[in-house]
Amino acid sequence: MADIKNFMMEREKREQKQADYMKKIRKHKLTSMYRILLIAIAAIALIVLVAVQYRRHVYTDYDTISTVEREAVTGATDIRLGNTILTYSKDGAHCTDAKGNVIWNQTYQIQDIKTAVCGSTAAIASYNGRNIYVHDTEKRLNEITTNLPIRDVAVAADGTVTAVLADTDVTWVNTYPASGDSTYEGRTRMDSSGYPMAVSLSPGGELLGVSFVYVDAGVLKTNIVFYNFGRVGENNSDFIVSTDSYTDMLVPYIQFMNDRTAFAVGDGGLMFYGGDSQKPVRMAYYLFEEEVQSIFYNDKYVGLVYLADEGDKKYRMDVYGADAGKKGSYFFDTDYTDIFFGQDNFVVYNETECVIMTMDGIEKFNGNFTKTVRLMLPTGNAYRYVIVTESSIDTIQLK
Repeated sequence: MADIKNFMMEREKREQKQADYMKKIRKHKLTSMYRILLIAIAAIALIVLVAVQYRRHVYTDYDTISTVEREAVTGATDIRLGNTILTYSKDGAHCTDAKGNVIWNQTYQIQDIKTAVCGSTAAIASYNGRNIYVHDTEKRLNEITTNLPIRDVAVAADGTVTAVLADTDVTWVNTYPASGDSTYEGRTRMDSSGYPMAVSLSPGGELLGVSFVYVDAGVLKTNIVFYNFGRVGENNSDFIVSTDSYTDMLVPYIQFMNDRTAFAVGDGGLMFYGGDSQKPVRMAYYLFEEEVQSIFYNDKYVGLVYLADEGDKKYRMDVYGADAGKKGSYFFDTDYTDIFFGQDNFVVYNETECVIMTMDGIEKFNGNFTKTVRLMLPTGNAYRYVIVTESSIDTIQLK
């Protein structure tokens, strides 16, 4: 009996030791977990603090990180082409990177230049001319010769081109695929489909939007027509997949933001189209009575600039997203030559000054340039930009 009793006592001691050991392990694990949790909370708090400080930080000046010389071209215009600089004049065009390297050069003789840009692709044509030069940021893609005088031109990112051509009593809207396949030809008349006021291609080149204006019984009307050159459009008459009509409103502007969303601006409203990547339909319609001064856009945002009717600021810009929702109204005084959007901000600038504002309405920068600026480009790096002057290309970092 004594042996059994001793055995039971030893067993109880072992079980107690094991229980105490497991308790210590659990306590250690809990302590470690609490430490990790506290460290994680502290790290998150630090990240939030840094993010808040970053968003609230206001820049007052900038440093010039690098500068390269460039040769000024008399009478030339500089515009953004992707992350490069497209410089064109009546005698030719060339594309330059931020380091000043000339990527390509195109010579021509054009008196009245028409240009169209989609991302990293550009089309240069002559109003009343017969040639269209198509390039991207790397090379020449195509040269199109038309059989009728050119009135307007649009380009897609893949190099597809649509041209409005004038004939004796009709107007043609011809699309030239980048692949070199057969051309789509659409004939319009003022007494039937109307005159094409504006044209725009989706970046992928599959969709075409056209704003036709016509007069019906003395009343001005506009038709917004979308064409699909893919398989869906092949099953429709003249490739037309959707139409939207407006009475007593002129719509001189239509533009694709991306392959799914387009917008149009008339003298009384802003319309968004999308919802179906094959057959765009109207998603939203915003009415306004003020005169639109300028229109700016990228693949995410659309900005309409008006003269401010209240407060101490000169301009108001209403910004909308690609989802057709209004993001806000923003006020500024700068007499801009250009405005462009970033990921969560926008830049307003002219030759001598610049304002950068976030979509939260925080003014991140309001200052002057030390040189006369012809063009300003984002770099993809936070608050680092490229500024193009008459004689240099400078990379700057706000501070």
